[in-house]
Amino acid sequence: MLIIALFFLATALLLPFNNGDAIQAPVLFPLYLLSISFIFLAWFWTHGGQTLGMQAWNLYLISDTKTKITWYQALTRFLTALFSWLALGLGIFWRLWQKEGKTWQDLNSKSSIVLIRKNKSSKK
Repeated sequence: MLIIALFFLATALLLPFNNGDAIQAPVLFPLYLLSISFIFLAWFWTHGGQTLGMQAWNLYLISDTKTKITWYQALTRFLTALFSWLALGLGIFWRLWQKEGKTWQDLNSKSSIVLIRKNKSSKK
């Protein structure tokens, strides 16, 4: 949902340059939105390992070396995830057959999403 709101904002920023008309750029506009989504996701991944949605689900993205991922890993992960979805989700379902339960983007970017166990004793 946050990315959709970000797409609205990114599109609104372009409208004054197009006299308020619909944007008629069948190649450049989708690339612009893909760039916006990459920057959004990669920023969160490289600065804390979690997007807001990942925080809600207690998920964390970490490099195979147990460190924060780099921008290069984020780009590799993003592009591989796009390819995975274009292959009708095969890259996502790959984790069902992969020994370590990793998706294509996990394998290609040398990273993985892990579940963070919350300490129940910290709640009062």
